[in-house]
Amino acid sequence: MYKRFTDEQLVDSLRIGKEKAFEEIYHRYWYRLYAIAYQETGTREEAEELVQDVFENLWCKREESVIKHLRAYLVVSMKHRVTNYIKSSITQRKYQEYLILNEIQQSYGTDEIVHFSDLSKAVDEVMKKLPEKTSEVFRLSRFENRSVKDIAKKLSLTEKGVEYHITQSLKVLKDQLKIYNSDN
Repeated sequence: MYKRFTDEQLVDSLRIGKEKAFEEIYHRYWYRLYAIAYQETGTREEAEELVQDVFENLWCKREESVIKHLRAYLVVSMKHRVTNYIKSSITQRKYQEYLILNEIQQSYGTDEIVHFSDLSKAVDEVMKKLPEKTSEVFRLSRFENRSVKDIAKKLSLTEKGVEYHITQSLKVLKDQLKIYNSDN
């Protein structure tokens, strides 16, 4: 019955609490909203959670929301939700970095910090000696925590190619940086 309703009719039915109208809105728009969220977050779980949040908010505020164009309302809601998620993630990541750095400074003496600084410089020097593509793959993988699939897509490589570059860079780094191994 609700499949034949226009968006305006669905909104009117939603406003008075018709669950079937809400279900039809969900089925009609969930994929579009999911695509927006997935494109921005890059993860299925986060995209699904954001879609859930938008629809939960739609249901909870159904009586007071003024919705003239349902599709536009949902898309804008999703974009706001994604923006807030990204801002929150950035803030959380910066705070975690601060906590880690603070703990490092409190946990280690000056000698250890200098050793870590020397190791960081040595890693940079070894990275400069690697082939450009290998270095870039390693940086994306280890420093930006990108997945193999994501790196392959970004650099137009196969996943096997990405794995090869990571393996090669790890071999070179292990060999070149063995003097920093704490077992020595």
